[in-house]
Amino acid sequence: MNNNKTVFFAIGILLIILGIFMIVPFFVQLIYGGQNNTFLSSASVTIFIGVLLVLTNLEENRKLNLQQAFVLTAFSWFCIAIFGSIPFYLSDLNLTLVDSFFESMSGITTTGSTIITNLDDAPKDILIWRSILQWLGGIGIIVMAITILPLLNIGGMELFRMESSDTAEKILPKTREITLIISGIYLSLTFFCIMAYWFAGMNIFDSFAHAMTTIATGGFSTYSESIGYFQNPRIEIVSIVFIILGSIPFLAYLKFIKGDRKIFFTDIQIKGLVYLLAISVLLMLLYLVINNKEYSFFENLRISAFNVVSILSGTGYVTSDFSLWGKFPLIFFLFLMFVGGCAGSTTCGIKIFRFQILGVFIITQIKKLVYPHGIFSLKYNNEKISNKFIYSIITFIFLYFCIFFILSAILSLNGLDFITALSGSASAISNVGPGLGDIIGPNGNYSNLPTFSKLSLSLGMLLGRLELFAILILFFPSFWKN
Repeated sequence: MNNNKTVFFAIGILLIILGIFMIVPFFVQLIYGGQNNTFLSSASVTIFIGVLLVLTNLEENRKLNLQQAFVLTAFSWFCIAIFGSIPFYLSDLNLTLVDSFFESMSGITTTGSTIITNLDDAPKDILIWRSILQWLGGIGIIVMAITILPLLNIGGMELFRMESSDTAEKILPKTREITLIISGIYLSLTFFCIMAYWFAGMNIFDSFAHAMTTIATGGFSTYSESIGYFQNPRIEIVSIVFIILGSIPFLAYLKFIKGDRKIFFTDIQIKGLVYLLAISVLLMLLYLVINNKEYSFFENLRISAFNVVSILSGTGYVTSDFSLWGKFPLIFFLFLMFVGGCAGSTTCGIKIFRFQILGVFIITQIKKLVYPHGIFSLKYNNEKISNKFIYSIITFIFLYFCIFFILSAILSLNGLDFITALSGSASAISNVGPGLGDIIGPNGNYSNLPTFSKLSLSLGMLLGRLELFAILILFFPSFWKN
């Protein structure tokens, strides 16, 4: 690689932004009577390194080729996770380096897995920092999903390529333009979510903290019992509404602003999300009505809707321990973890559009068997799909499950039981948060896992968040030679 100045310059800018956001928890601790200078020290170090990278990599014409785009995508998230872990390590929580890195990676990838055992007594500055990390991770993945990932031709993401963003050299200018628009939409949704939570009964601190993790579909809460702590149906309804708003492709918001007023009703991915949510909620409702007779119909409906929306989107909020409901919910929620939400949103998983395209491909193959001489063209959202595109989708899904099984095997070799290893792997690669079972289930956390398991899961979170290939390609020697 001839010139990495643009990569280091961009990472420097990101670190400066991260350092500025670290000042927010510092003021929060002052408001709540804290005496720790953790965040002031962390901000100083982060901003200093960021400024150093910017000043030593100044260029008049900043261009980013395809190879450098892969490097920037991977290293920017890794560096943010590293520097984001500094406040955790310096805090009074007595976290190890690995624990701090795990918590930071879980935050920036909007996974929501935590190693903090007693959130109710955790310092306010740490709680708000966890929320800020997820909020930044949410807007970060939206911008990357719309501007950079489509150019890398990763697992079908090229389908969401923006107009006038068809060359790698145009990544940075387009990113600046898109970031401004996305930031406005993202801030607006966050503000309305804060107000909605406040009116629903949360105090102002919890409203801010939960609004940021709700829009980011991250799931970090200020209480160990998550949303279940409040025992407030209005808060749960607010969560459902804004998680769905965060799960809608932000490209649709952009098109709506540019004049396409019907986009939310015509976009096939949004319709797929609505149909999947409706069917999943009805299935879970039917199961609970038959097996959970202690609650009324409407209570079961609320419980079903909240948990389905939370798990499918990868948010990971919980109101009750669904592992006690029986075997079916465990298998069903594991399936929803893999499916995930819409591409171009803050959600995670394989993404709905890939399953939709795979379904169209399977139906077409069946038609070819019935009509051997027929000519069938594959279309998605009124766009023709090439065979190369289909191969990319199939490869991505196959690799996704391969990594899932490999990560599960690594966790089991490290001494974890079958349910913990399987669900932990699914939770990490799908960026969901809570797993299944007694250890990492809805009422547990990841603090008691072995160190190697935490590092493995951290890698799984990064792989899942960056669509696998953006990380894996860096391990091929040929990538660095070209």
